[in-house]
Amino acid sequence: MLDTVSVALPENGYDILIGPLSETAARFRRLAAGRRVLAVADTHTGSILPEGTALFFTSGAGGEFVFPAGEASKTFATAAAICAAAARQKCDRRSLFVALGGGVVGDLTGFAAAIYMRGVDFVQVPTSLLAMVDSSVGGKTGVDLPEGKNLAGAFHQPRLVLIDPAFLRTLPMRERIGALAEVIKYGVILDGAFFSFLEQHAAGLTAEVTDPALFGRIIRRCCELKAAIVVEDEQEHGRRALLNYGHTFGHAVELLSNFSLSHGESVAIGMAIAGRLAVTTGFWSREDELRQNALLRAAGLPVRLPRKYNAAALLEIMRHDKKCRDGRVVVVLPCGIGRAQVVADLEPVRLMEAMEQCHD
Repeated sequence: MLDTVSVALPENGYDILIGPLSETAARFRRLAAGRRVLAVADTHTGSILPEGTALFFTSGAGGEFVFPAGEASKTFATAAAICAAAARQKCDRRSLFVALGGGVVGDLTGFAAAIYMRGVDFVQVPTSLLAMVDSSVGGKTGVDLPEGKNLAGAFHQPRLVLIDPAFLRTLPMRERIGALAEVIKYGVILDGAFFSFLEQHAAGLTAEVTDPALFGRIIRRCCELKAAIVVEDEQEHGRRALLNYGHTFGHAVELLSNFSLSHGESVAIGMAIAGRLAVTTGFWSREDELRQNALLRAAGLPVRLPRKYNAAALLEIMRHDKKCRDGRVVVVLPCGIGRAQVVADLEPVRLMEAMEQCHD
């Protein structure tokens, strides 16, 4: 049975279909009819491309492009290679790119689609939990620069998002656990009832075998929450910035670790630092901080900053974050479970104190 979540943007609206790819195939074929299709994957998801091509290429000509898996591939060079592959396949402005993979694949494919011939359509087929609940929805695309994550990019909404929870069975446990940071984030900043639901089902979050009903409900609620934010603020001029909770600190941790810590692990540490900062600045209570950190721990996520990551070095990376305003670091702080706000007027010493207090 299919679940549908609509991203009801006035000009670039689209549906998120949650269910088996076999059941979403007809919708995809209607969109792809008569078009050239370029399917993009990385070396983790390239092995399932043959199965995917039965869906992707049924109604038109197409090709494939596979790049090395990992954040190190998220560069201008890889985006250019995707565009070059499209040109070799004689893709035109009516062509359709398909991202089959996790967040790196989706971000790269979307960015390539945004710049190829000044913009072609693309479809997201996320295969990781992180991409299903977050990066495949909302139209943020981009690449990393040596100076920081996602510093080059474009807003380019997909035409369709096809989420098949069956892909979760293929994920390594560490990858699934990492994605839970984004899931918990939604509860902390937007939906206290959802946070309580996650607390009640904490054991199921890390069960060796994923519960389809539990994760189907989680995916749908995360998509609903993100869709509502995107419709209200498509290009992050206002409330959408709340979705960066944990990310300003987290991106710095991720970069300083040279990606030895995953995105989700880094965001979890970032949430713990932001939660500590929220207590010391009076935005929320110690009780709320403890609840957040307890749920992060129950989900198998870290809440302590490794001692080797110097607070001053992290702050310097944060100053290059694209969310900075006039040189001031912008952070999202929770005001209670289910509420948060953007804060841009904190002194650097307060940020460093929070990081130091979270050292292991």
